[in-house]
Amino acid sequence: MERHTAVQNFEAVNLSDLISKVGDLKADGYRLVQICGVNLDDDTYEILYSFDKDHIMRNLRLDIAIDEEVESITGIFWPAFIYENEIHDLFGVKFNHSALDYEGTFFKVSEETPWKVKK
Repeated sequence: MERHTAVQNFEAVNLSDLISKVGDLKADGYRLVQICGVNLDDDTYEILYSFDKDHIMRNLRLDIAIDEEVESITGIFWPAFIYENEIHDLFGVKFNHSALDYEGTFFKVSEETPWKVKK
């Protein structure tokens, strides 16, 4: 049995270029693997979009201010609604034009946006 070694590539992406970059990956045959959010510091979140094609991972790294809004990629990859709603509920990041927006009720949490940076 032949073993494949996954290759990962990370690319910083500007908010204004996110939709076109994701669209290019879709057109090139990549599939959405996951979207992950994390606090970088008191002013910035990182959202990591991961895609796969033939065991090659492409990761788009988007850094945003904590109050910045992001365009939803559900128009390109519909299942992204799961990750976008999760990030919204946990961090408070607003995704515009989502195909399915739970408006902060995707998860039942004990406090609103528990991982949001508190200033």
